[in-house]
Amino acid sequence: MKKIYYLKTCNTCQKILTALDATNDFQLQNIKEKPISITDLEMLKSLSGSYEALFSKRAKLYKEMDLKNEDLKEMDFRQFILDHYTFLKRPVIVIDNKIYIGNSQKTLAAAKLALSNA
Repeated sequence: MKKIYYLKTCNTCQKILTALDATNDFQLQNIKEKPISITDLEMLKSLSGSYEALFSKRAKLYKEMDLKNEDLKEMDFRQFILDHYTFLKRPVIVIDNKIYIGNSQKTLAAAKLALSNA
C-alpha cells in the first residue's frame, strides 16, 4: 500500500507530493475534505508506535487551546486527531508497512529511498 495523508492547502505538502511523484502510485487523502477514520488512525498508530508521534504540536489550535500546559495522554492525542484534521502531523506517508511522518528533509529522504527500493 502506498498512501499519503496530506492537506491540499499546505504548500509544503504539495512540494513533497511533487518530490515523490505521488500522483501516480499513491492513494492520496486530503484530510480536510475526508477526515481520517478511526480505522486508518489505528493503522497509523500501529505503524508509528503511538498517537503522540502522529500529533502536531505546531498546529495553531494546539497553541490557541494552550495544550502545551496540559498533561496529555495517548487517548487525548487520539481524540484530538479525530476531532480536527489540523492535529495530524503532515504529511503522513505509508509505503508498504513503513510510515514516514512530517516534512523534515530526513523523513523525505527516507521515503524516497523506500520508493526506490520498492
